[in-house]
Amino acid sequence: MITTLPKKGHLLIAEPSMLGDVSFNRSVVLLAEHNSDGSVGFILNKPLSYTINDLLPEIEATFKIYNGGPVEQDNLYFIHNIPEIIPNSVEISNGIYWGGDFEATKNLINEGKITKENIRFFLGYSGWSFNQLEMEMQENAWIISENTSENNLLAKASTAMWKEKIIEQGGDYVLFSNSPENPMLN
Repeated sequence: MITTLPKKGHLLIAEPSMLGDVSFNRSVVLLAEHNSDGSVGFILNKPLSYTINDLLPEIEATFKIYNGGPVEQDNLYFIHNIPEIIPNSVEISNGIYWGGDFEATKNLINEGKITKENIRFFLGYSGWSFNQLEMEMQENAWIISENTSENNLLAKASTAMWKEKIIEQGGDYVLFSNSPENPMLN
């Protein structure tokens, strides 16, 4: 049963029962958009083995690249907390912004005015068509949570994020926080 409806800025936490889904198993997704057309989000806790410099050598930084989701994985996206210096940013909520002027962003990174605590890059995104996310929620695939970290979300440790968010749920969820990712290995 859905207790909280998803909205832009919420976090989707993969239920511990979501096994075998390569993209979303133990994922925490920031919903960047949720409307009558569908939903778009970025997986926050799945770093890849690339840095921004690996993909764009003209950017002199080693910021990690994250797997944003299974859609359009050949495109680079970014979220940040510095709209005052990145023109044309779109507010998600709580001081977190999506995109903006990429040329300006590259220059600001090279000038040392943007740090890894200010920005996160993703290959691909997570997308749901009209009512698809609501159907997944009725199937108990996701827990919806407010983004209590607000604009500090980008500075949070990424790999432990799912475990932290599951523990925050309390009750039986605490038991799942230490279970192996693949229960067959238990």
